[in-house]
Amino acid sequence: MGRAQYSCVLWDVDGTIADASAGILPRIATVLAEFGKPPTPADRVNEWIGPPMLESFQTIAGLSADEALRAVTAYRELAGRQGYAESVRLYDEVTDVIHDLALAGVPQSTASTKPQNQVEAIFEHFGLSDLFVSVHGASPRPDAHDTKADVLGRALDDLRSRGVDLSRPVLIGDRHHDVEGAAEYDVPVIFARWGFGSPAEEAGAAHVVDAPNDLRALLLTDDRAAVS
Repeated sequence: MGRAQYSCVLWDVDGTIADASAGILPRIATVLAEFGKPPTPADRVNEWIGPPMLESFQTIAGLSADEALRAVTAYRELAGRQGYAESVRLYDEVTDVIHDLALAGVPQSTASTKPQNQVEAIFEHFGLSDLFVSVHGASPRPDAHDTKADVLGRALDDLRSRGVDLSRPVLIGDRHHDVEGAAEYDVPVIFARWGFGSPAEEAGAAHVVDAPNDLRALLLTDDRAAVS
């Protein structure tokens, strides 16, 4: 097992640990149709994955603030009926990294703008819960305006209260929201290119990785390589 390069690791979820697009995008299309809106153009669908849903219904779909609130409520009700872990797949090699970090004793948490109850349901379904010190997501209230910085701040406060060393934290994410939110706390970001972000969103990240094995190499030093 390797030695940790960071004192704790915080994870974004959508596009970083899990790909929930197979469930998210059809639900969004259903809700947009209820508001008389056309489907999102193919070249913009990835923009839905990651940012706060309340924001996206306004910036991507062009709904008013009141309409966006009703759209989020409808979306959450639909997701709840279908099951939060339904149509979700994990990036298998990423879960391998999570297991390796846990074996190395590195405290892990999440800082996701996905509602916290949904993150908890996905982790419970896939057996990841015990690998994390804590799980943090956005408030499940449809009118919540939690940003990445809001959630990250709560996660850092919680880790601090648990006695976790915050001298060298890192956030792993795939959208510019991760980079911008982490910058408010001077937390470096490792940008995961297997997610839903565009190359333009990488600006400001401390590192950019193409594959989970590259991520592991940044997070853990192989003791065997160090000896040789």
